[in-house]
Amino acid sequence: MKLTVREIAVFGMLGALMYASKMAMEMLPNIHLLGVFTVALTVVYRKKALYPIYVFIIITGLFFGFATWWIPYLYIWTVLWAVTMLLPQNIPDRKKPIVYMLICAAHGFLYGTMYAPTQAILFGMDFRGMLAWIIAGLPFDFIHGISNFFCGLLILPIVKVIKCIEKYTSNF
Repeated sequence: MKLTVREIAVFGMLGALMYASKMAMEMLPNIHLLGVFTVALTVVYRKKALYPIYVFIIITGLFFGFATWWIPYLYIWTVLWAVTMLLPQNIPDRKKPIVYMLICAAHGFLYGTMYAPTQAILFGMDFRGMLAWIIAGLPFDFIHGISNFFCGLLILPIVKVIKCIEKYTSNF
């Protein structure tokens, strides 16, 4: 996928926006707009949405360190991107909000489960230890899933804004 200079700038800014949104909501445990942005950017940019997603991941590593906690970031957001890519593009308009909200919620509910295999490998846990790690994190995954569901209400408005901006600035 060849990128234009404009796309490089836009994707860099969108990745930075993802990071800034996470930092703005950092005081709220497991409540953020990362799933919202991941789905919205995927709906608009399809394959190219990986660029702002990985800009966010790199920025996060730069500011917080490329430690063991960061390694699952390399695939966790890509899972949400891939699920969104698999959705049919012709979902009826009245069904889109609930479909996107449910995908965001599922990602939040499963976040700890997706995170666990890397933690198990890195810290030498056996399968039972990994299950214990997942179970211990369930309250946080519950908060994450519920908040992703409600934050998912923002997906279509964000998609609409991005498409409008793209329409009027695509010649630059």
